[in-house]
Amino acid sequence: MFLLLGVAPASGARPGYAWHDTATGTSAHFRGLSAVSATTAWVSGYTPATGVVMRTTSGGASWQDVTPPGSAGLQFRDIEAFDASDAVTMSIGDNPTDFRMYVTHDGGQSWALTFVNTEPTAFYDCMTFFDRNRGLALSDPPDGVHFRVIATDDGGMSWHVTGLQMPAAPGAYGFAASGQCLTTDHGHRAWFGTGGSEASVFRSDDRGVTWTVAPTPMLFGPTAGINGLAFNSQQRGIAVGGDFLLPTASPDSFARSFDGGSSLSLVPGAPQEYRSGVTWADGQTAIAVGLSGSDVSSDFGATWQRFDNGSLDTVDCASPLACWASGANGRVAYLVRTR
Repeated sequence: MFLLLGVAPASGARPGYAWHDTATGTSAHFRGLSAVSATTAWVSGYTPATGVVMRTTSGGASWQDVTPPGSAGLQFRDIEAFDASDAVTMSIGDNPTDFRMYVTHDGGQSWALTFVNTEPTAFYDCMTFFDRNRGLALSDPPDGVHFRVIATDDGGMSWHVTGLQMPAAPGAYGFAASGQCLTTDHGHRAWFGTGGSEASVFRSDDRGVTWTVAPTPMLFGPTAGINGLAFNSQQRGIAVGGDFLLPTASPDSFARSFDGGSSLSLVPGAPQEYRSGVTWADGQTAIAVGLSGSDVSSDFGATWQRFDNGSLDTVDCASPLACWASGANGRVAYLVRTR
């Protein structure tokens, strides 16, 4: 049974939360996740041999393998689903042409290959959608200086380069850790976070055509930076990250914005640990996940409480009643309230 977030117990005590694990029947590493409802969710990931995409329409009671054909050697790092039938998934791999987009309109029974990267130095990290037609995908700077953004206006069936006047960010890159390095407000604003030479937040107010950039005080370095972003409105945002090689020793890994990403400040007292995924469950409740645990905030990200010590990579809420998370070893779970 899924929880109702944001409703306090009658006793007035702080509500408790827990992940309820589901049986996926696989050891795949699921870094991509899209929550559709309390009953329907999609996950994407990989094993050492092949990419994997799975879907449930039974609240996690059973899972269906709907992996696109010809996925050997691929890693499906992100997925965006619109309902039980329609979804877009993004793959990466060792070869430039392994960076691909696939689209299904029949619940994964068949897939259309709609994008194959041909840029030798591109590396696609994540994607996001404003609505079921318009979306963006982010690549590390092919020239080492300017990030590449591609856009779709037809639900992922075709893609084109946008954001040609991208601010310079030499030595910066994104993280393909959770499918959340790029996000939208489901209107016309989009944001993405960086690591490497800087931990910055790029913002677009016109669906990816033009971008501005704001530095943040978050940890950055060769294996550190912003991994996940979530905005619950035009003004309130949360960024999480840290160093994935130091999952329990990553200071400056939580930041908040009150001005739509124009500036971000560190969260005093936040976990000094690596977190790769973050989502808003409702207007003021947020959930963050990472290799060393999961945390919940009920006050716009000001304070955080640990509620799980297991490893997870990404988290997504379709509504306060439908929060899902996924990670390594086939783990996919939904959130329940324990009191």
